[in-house]
Amino acid sequence: MPGGRLTQSERQQIALGLADSLPYAEIARRLDRPTSTVTREVMRNGGPTAYRADLAHRATEHRAHRRRPASSRAPQTAPQSHGRDAAAVAEYEETFTTVLMGSGLGKTPARVLTCLFTTDAGSLTASELASRLQVSPASVSKAISFLESQSLVRRERDERRRDRYVVDDELFFQATIASARANDHLVATARQGVAVLGPDTPAAARLENIARFLDFISESITRAAEQAREVLHTRPATPPEDGA
Repeated sequence: MPGGRLTQSERQQIALGLADSLPYAEIARRLDRPTSTVTREVMRNGGPTAYRADLAHRATEHRAHRRRPASSRAPQTAPQSHGRDAAAVAEYEETFTTVLMGSGLGKTPARVLTCLFTTDAGSLTASELASRLQVSPASVSKAISFLESQSLVRRERDERRRDRYVVDDELFFQATIASARANDHLVATARQGVAVLGPDTPAAARLENIARFLDFISESITRAAEQAREVLHTRPATPPEDGA
Protein backbone atom coordinates (compact mmCIF):
# COMPACT_ATOMS: atom_id res chain seq x y z
CA MET A 1 0.00 0.00 0.00
CA PRO A 2 1.48 3.34 -0.97
CA GLY A 3 2.27 5.85 1.71
CA GLY A 4 3.17 9.52 1.79
CA ARG A 5 1.16 12.46 0.60
CA LEU A 6 -1.55 12.17 -1.99
CA THR A 7 -0.48 13.12 -5.49
CA GLN A 8 -2.38 15.52 -7.72
CA SER A 9 -3.43 12.57 -9.87
CA GLU A 10 -4.85 10.78 -6.83
CA ARG A 11 -6.77 13.90 -5.85
CA GLN A 12 -8.26 14.05 -9.32
CA GLN A 13 -9.37 10.44 -8.95
CA ILE A 14 -10.97 11.31 -5.60
CA ALA A 15 -12.85 14.18 -7.26
CA LEU A 16 -14.07 11.85 -10.02
CA GLY A 17 -15.17 9.28 -7.47
CA LEU A 18 -17.12 11.89 -5.53
CA ALA A 19 -18.76 13.07 -8.75
CA ASP A 20 -19.88 9.48 -9.34
CA SER A 21 -21.23 9.31 -5.74
CA LEU A 22 -18.82 6.51 -4.83
CA PRO A 23 -18.38 5.80 -1.10
CA TYR A 24 -15.06 6.74 0.47
CA ALA A 25 -14.17 3.05 0.94
CA GLU A 26 -14.51 2.36 -2.80
CA ILE A 27 -12.47 5.43 -3.75
CA ALA A 28 -9.79 4.35 -1.28
CA ARG A 29 -9.80 0.80 -2.67
CA ARG A 30 -9.20 2.11 -6.19
CA LEU A 31 -6.31 4.24 -4.94
CA ASP A 32 -4.93 1.46 -2.73
CA ARG A 33 -5.09 3.87 0.19
CA PRO A 34 -6.68 3.62 3.66
CA THR A 35 -10.29 4.82 3.77
CA SER A 36 -9.28 7.22 6.55
CA THR A 37 -6.85 8.94 4.17
CA VAL A 38 -9.60 9.66 1.67
CA THR A 39 -12.08 10.73 4.37
CA ARG A 40 -9.56 13.10 5.91
CA GLU A 41 -8.59 14.55 2.51
CA VAL A 42 -12.18 15.27 1.51
CA MET A 43 -13.30 16.73 4.83
CA ARG A 44 -10.23 18.97 5.04
CA ASN A 45 -10.95 20.43 1.63
CA GLY A 46 -14.59 21.44 1.44
CA GLY A 47 -16.41 18.15 1.99
CA PRO A 48 -17.93 15.81 -0.62
CA THR A 49 -20.01 18.48 -2.36
CA ALA A 50 -17.32 21.18 -2.64
CA TYR A 51 -14.11 19.15 -3.05
CA ARG A 52 -11.86 20.29 -5.93
CA ALA A 53 -8.64 18.45 -6.69
CA ASP A 54 -6.67 21.50 -7.80
CA LEU A 55 -7.64 23.62 -4.78
CA ALA A 56 -7.00 20.71 -2.40
CA HIS A 57 -3.54 20.15 -3.86
CA ARG A 58 -2.59 23.82 -3.59
CA ALA A 59 -3.93 24.02 -0.03
CA THR A 60 -1.86 20.99 1.00
CA GLU A 61 1.28 22.44 -0.53
CA HIS A 62 0.62 25.73 1.25
CA ARG A 63 0.15 23.98 4.62
CA ALA A 64 3.35 22.00 4.12
CA HIS A 65 5.28 25.17 3.32
CA ARG A 66 4.05 26.95 6.45
CA ARG A 67 4.28 24.00 8.83
CA ARG A 68 6.67 24.43 11.75
CA PRO A 69 8.98 21.67 12.97
CA ALA A 70 7.02 18.74 14.34
CA SER A 71 8.78 18.94 17.70
CA SER A 72 7.16 22.29 18.46
CA ARG A 73 3.71 21.71 16.94
CA ALA A 74 2.78 18.05 17.18
CA PRO A 75 0.25 17.03 19.83
CA GLN A 76 1.79 15.19 22.74
CA THR A 77 1.56 11.43 22.26
CA ALA A 78 -0.11 9.80 25.25
CA PRO A 79 1.27 6.46 26.47
CA GLN A 80 -0.65 3.62 24.85
CA SER A 81 -2.20 0.82 26.89
CA HIS A 82 -3.80 -2.49 25.94
CA GLY A 83 -1.11 -3.13 23.34
CA ARG A 84 -2.41 -0.40 21.04
CA ASP A 85 -0.44 0.76 18.02
CA ALA A 86 0.37 4.44 18.71
CA ALA A 87 0.53 5.33 15.01
CA ALA A 88 -2.82 3.66 14.31
CA VAL A 89 -4.40 5.45 17.27
CA ALA A 90 -3.06 8.82 16.11
CA GLU A 91 -4.38 8.25 12.58
CA TYR A 92 -7.78 7.21 13.92
CA GLU A 93 -7.97 10.30 16.15
CA GLU A 94 -7.22 12.53 13.18
CA THR A 95 -9.91 10.79 11.13
CA PHE A 96 -12.46 11.07 13.94
CA THR A 97 -11.65 14.77 14.37
CA THR A 98 -12.06 15.39 10.65
CA VAL A 99 -15.46 13.67 10.59
CA LEU A 100 -16.63 15.69 13.61
CA MET A 101 -15.54 18.86 11.83
CA GLY A 102 -17.53 17.75 8.82
CA SER A 103 -20.62 17.50 11.03
CA GLY A 104 -20.27 21.16 11.99
CA LEU A 105 -17.88 21.32 14.96
CA GLY A 106 -14.96 23.74 14.96
CA LYS A 107 -11.46 22.31 14.89
CA THR A 108 -10.59 22.71 18.59
CA PRO A 109 -13.97 21.46 19.93
CA ALA A 110 -13.67 18.48 17.57
CA ARG A 111 -10.14 17.73 18.79
CA VAL A 112 -11.20 18.05 22.43
CA LEU A 113 -14.18 15.74 21.92
CA THR A 114 -12.04 13.19 20.08
CA CYS A 115 -9.49 13.26 22.89
CA LEU A 116 -12.20 12.63 25.50
CA PHE A 117 -13.92 9.88 23.51
CA THR A 118 -10.68 7.98 22.90
CA THR A 119 -9.45 8.22 26.49
CA ASP A 120 -10.31 5.09 28.48
CA ALA A 121 -11.20 7.13 31.57
CA GLY A 122 -13.56 9.29 29.52
CA SER A 123 -12.42 12.40 31.41
CA LEU A 124 -9.50 14.83 31.40
CA THR A 125 -8.64 18.11 33.09
CA ALA A 126 -8.16 21.33 31.14
CA SER A 127 -4.39 21.16 31.65
CA GLU A 128 -4.30 17.56 30.42
CA LEU A 129 -6.26 18.52 27.31
CA ALA A 130 -4.03 21.52 26.64
CA SER A 131 -0.92 19.36 27.02
CA ARG A 132 -2.17 16.55 24.80
CA LEU A 133 -3.43 18.86 22.06
CA GLN A 134 -0.62 21.45 22.38
CA VAL A 135 -3.08 24.36 22.52
CA SER A 136 -3.53 27.16 25.04
CA PRO A 137 -5.72 26.75 28.15
CA ALA A 138 -7.88 29.59 26.77
CA SER A 139 -8.54 27.57 23.61
CA VAL A 140 -9.53 24.55 25.68
CA SER A 141 -11.81 26.69 27.85
CA LYS A 142 -13.57 28.15 24.81
CA ALA A 143 -14.00 24.71 23.22
CA ILE A 144 -15.34 23.21 26.45
CA SER A 145 -17.84 26.05 26.87
CA PHE A 146 -19.22 25.33 23.42
CA LEU A 147 -19.34 21.56 23.97
CA GLU A 148 -21.13 22.06 27.30
CA SER A 149 -23.70 24.29 25.60
CA GLN A 150 -24.41 21.42 23.21
CA SER A 151 -24.67 18.86 26.07
CA LEU A 152 -21.67 16.99 24.63
CA VAL A 153 -19.51 17.14 27.78
CA ARG A 154 -20.13 17.74 31.45
CA ARG A 155 -17.97 19.19 34.20
CA GLU A 156 -17.08 17.38 37.46
CA ARG A 157 -14.81 18.15 40.41
CA ASP A 158 -12.27 15.47 41.31
CA GLU A 159 -10.75 14.72 44.72
CA ARG A 160 -8.18 17.49 44.18
CA ARG A 161 -10.96 19.98 43.43
CA ARG A 162 -9.93 20.26 39.80
CA ASP A 163 -12.51 20.54 37.04
CA ARG A 164 -12.63 17.40 34.94
CA TYR A 165 -14.45 17.25 31.62
CA VAL A 166 -16.37 14.06 31.08
CA VAL A 167 -18.05 12.21 28.24
CA ASP A 168 -20.23 9.21 28.99
CA ASP A 169 -23.10 7.21 27.53
CA GLU A 170 -25.84 9.22 29.24
CA LEU A 171 -24.44 12.47 27.85
CA PHE A 172 -24.78 11.12 24.34
CA PHE A 173 -28.46 10.44 25.01
CA GLN A 174 -28.95 13.93 26.43
CA ALA A 175 -27.21 15.50 23.43
CA THR A 176 -29.51 13.60 21.08
CA ILE A 177 -32.58 14.82 22.96
CA ALA A 178 -31.27 18.39 22.99
CA SER A 179 -30.65 18.23 19.25
CA ALA A 180 -34.16 16.92 18.63
CA ARG A 181 -35.65 19.76 20.66
CA ALA A 182 -33.49 22.47 19.12
CA ASN A 183 -36.18 23.13 16.51
CA ASP A 184 -38.96 23.89 19.01
CA HIS A 185 -38.44 27.65 18.71
CA LEU A 186 -38.52 27.45 14.92
CA VAL A 187 -41.76 25.44 15.08
CA ALA A 188 -43.39 28.03 17.34
CA THR A 189 -42.19 30.89 15.14
CA ALA A 190 -43.46 29.20 11.98
CA ARG A 191 -46.90 28.76 13.53
CA GLN A 192 -46.87 32.40 14.63
CA GLY A 193 -46.40 33.25 10.97
CA VAL A 194 -49.48 31.21 10.05
CA ALA A 195 -51.63 33.55 12.16
CA VAL A 196 -49.96 36.67 10.81
CA LEU A 197 -50.12 35.70 7.12
CA GLY A 198 -53.58 34.17 7.25
CA PRO A 199 -54.35 30.45 7.48
CA ASP A 200 -55.73 30.23 3.94
CA THR A 201 -52.70 31.69 2.17
CA PRO A 202 -49.95 29.71 0.37
CA ALA A 203 -47.27 31.24 2.60
CA ALA A 204 -49.10 30.19 5.76
CA ALA A 205 -49.61 26.68 4.39
CA ARG A 206 -45.88 26.45 3.69
CA LEU A 207 -45.00 27.53 7.25
CA GLU A 208 -47.51 25.12 8.77
CA ASN A 209 -46.05 22.24 6.76
CA ILE A 210 -42.56 23.17 7.97
CA ALA A 211 -43.80 23.20 11.56
CA ARG A 212 -45.53 19.84 11.18
CA PHE A 213 -42.45 18.32 9.56
CA LEU A 214 -40.09 19.51 12.30
CA ASP A 215 -42.54 18.43 14.99
CA PHE A 216 -42.69 14.94 13.51
CA ILE A 217 -38.89 14.68 13.21
CA SER A 218 -38.36 15.88 16.78
CA GLU A 219 -40.92 13.48 18.22
CA SER A 220 -39.54 10.55 16.18
CA ILE A 221 -35.95 11.16 17.27
CA THR A 222 -36.99 11.56 20.91
CA ARG A 223 -39.06 8.37 20.84
CA ALA A 224 -36.28 6.40 19.13
CA ALA A 225 -33.68 7.71 21.61
CA GLU A 226 -35.85 6.69 24.57
CA GLN A 227 -36.31 3.21 23.10
CA ALA A 228 -32.60 2.81 22.34
CA ARG A 229 -31.31 4.34 25.59
CA GLU A 230 -30.59 0.94 27.13
CA VAL A 231 -28.13 0.19 24.32
CA LEU A 232 -25.81 2.88 25.70
CA HIS A 233 -25.58 1.04 29.01
CA THR A 234 -25.08 -2.46 27.56
CA ARG A 235 -21.67 -3.99 27.10
CA PRO A 236 -21.17 -4.77 23.39
CA ALA A 237 -21.08 -8.46 22.53
CA THR A 238 -17.70 -9.84 21.54
CA PRO A 239 -17.67 -10.22 17.75
CA PRO A 240 -17.23 -13.82 16.55
CA GLU A 241 -13.78 -14.81 15.41
CA ASP A 242 -13.19 -15.29 11.70
CA GLY A 243 -14.20 -18.74 10.62
CA ALA A 244 -16.34 -19.35 13.67
